[in-house]
Amino acid sequence: MVFRRALIDRDNNITVIPSGNYIDEAEVIRNAVYNKKLFLKKAADSMIDIEVLDEVGNKLEDKFDYAQLRKVSIDSKNLQSDDLKKLEYDKILWLSDTYHEMSFSRDTDISDRVIFPISEFERKGIEDARFVRFIKEDGTIIYYATYTAFDGAMIMPKLLQTTDFYDFKVSPLHGMGAQNKNLALFPRKINGKYAMMSRIDGWNNYLMYSDKINVWDHPVKLQHPEFPWEYVQIGNCGSPIETEAGWLIITHGVGPMRRYCLGASLLDINDPSIEIGRLSEPLVIPNNDEREGYVPNVLYSCGSIIHNGELIIPYGLSDYCSSFATVNLELLLDKLRESKSNP
Repeated sequence: MVFRRALIDRDNNITVIPSGNYIDEAEVIRNAVYNKKLFLKKAADSMIDIEVLDEVGNKLEDKFDYAQLRKVSIDSKNLQSDDLKKLEYDKILWLSDTYHEMSFSRDTDISDRVIFPISEFERKGIEDARFVRFIKEDGTIIYYATYTAFDGAMIMPKLLQTTDFYDFKVSPLHGMGAQNKNLALFPRKINGKYAMMSRIDGWNNYLMYSDKINVWDHPVKLQHPEFPWEYVQIGNCGSPIETEAGWLIITHGVGPMRRYCLGASLLDINDPSIEIGRLSEPLVIPNNDEREGYVPNVLYSCGSIIHNGELIIPYGLSDYCSSFATVNLELLLDKLRESKSNP
């Protein structure tokens, strides 16, 4: 996960500042206090041997830290002669690595800071970070990012949080709603609860609420593919954006020839389970110059912003570079409001 600095002027011209010549790897701090019930549930979801989990769990308190977990796991592992069983104890420690804090040096530019995978459960990549500027109920600001950790076989949704982009806290997301990819947090609580979009089945968009930022259950289907360009699957392209007309959702749809396009939907501001409107045609499609690359025929975005009356959509094209698309916000909202009555 890397960061870049850019400027947007009053005419919405975007200038990406060149990155520096160095990169800085964060100091990793393993000082988490684990909730045994949640930790063991995530371990079971990660296909770690149940007998091993029961053995280790019986030796832990309801709350424990990394040092205690390490001692119990290593002591139990040393009593084993079966190499496959020993590996299961290693997996428990790998999982514990997914709970950690990171701190970057204060003398680095943001473009120097790189977040590397540190756990075996993310050794094949940390992908699709959906950052959101979250406004707490007391008015303070925190930045969250949901992202996908991948070990080559299993997906683990994770949550990253920071207030300054120097210090980060990382933890897995729990619950039956924290499955698959495409989790995107709303930028504030709705009716006193955190709200999240997800795609637990790989094909449809879901909505869920929670009292806790890291526990997500009871997902309810929000959207399913309706139009040919999204028949294979629909998902979100980042956190919902609050507008005077409702929650603006940039979606991605996969259609024939595995073409990824970007679309848009509008949800009710007080009850996002109500869809006000949805474009029947894509908002952005791969053009001839954007179709070739490491992953062909794909446009993808993980978040957009509104600036000076325009929606600005950064997007990746065919996994080889990035670009920006802009659209007049009022024109887009008008089209979305009209779409239900005039598909």
